[in-house]
Amino acid sequence: MSYKFDFSKKHSRFVYRILRPLANIIIRLKYRMRYIGVENLPQKGGFILASNHVMALDPVIIAIACKRPMHFMAKNELFKYKPIGWFLTQLNAFPVDRTKFDEDAINYAIDVVNQGDILGIFPEGTRSPDFTPKKGKGGACCIAKVCKCDVVPVSIYTCDKGKLGTKLTVRYGKPIPHADLKFDPDSMRMKDLRYATNYIMEKITELWEKGHGN
Repeated sequence: MSYKFDFSKKHSRFVYRILRPLANIIIRLKYRMRYIGVENLPQKGGFILASNHVMALDPVIIAIACKRPMHFMAKNELFKYKPIGWFLTQLNAFPVDRTKFDEDAINYAIDVVNQGDILGIFPEGTRSPDFTPKKGKGGACCIAKVCKCDVVPVSIYTCDKGKLGTKLTVRYGKPIPHADLKFDPDSMRMKDLRYATNYIMEKITELWEKGHGN
């Protein structure tokens, strides 16, 4: 039986706060982690944390450096089995159907940001097969437009395909002001969202291209 997620209210799980320190230890045992630009993460207010996507652990990897809880979308296939769905929910994850415009998931994400929390999202929509940033989709920008929030770009870089013991460099860029995304307030055309999506992915790629350097 699949897990039935309750979209009617925002969840912030106590388990998340307990597991975060443990996850930090596990990730640092698994990889040689390096975090750069953590000072760019806003300490209050809702915003979107937008990252490239290279492996299943990416939500944990980018959340570790955040002193505040992060909520993130996860493909609804992961919620197919009730125990797994329940556990993901405890980690502040919520399901999204990637085959359509998932209104429930989008509205929940908007509530997360509007209530002053962090929304982690991967604009590419799926993991990159060659670990390089790919073209983004419009979901993140749809949320940013409605919430009128800033977007913090983040890149995850590995030159060794995320193998055990490899070095991972995570870079947080300066927040992209909402005004810089140049949304037309009177339009929800894909062209409007496409500019903002491309702009965010450009910022993510710029961070990624710095590799393991300073």
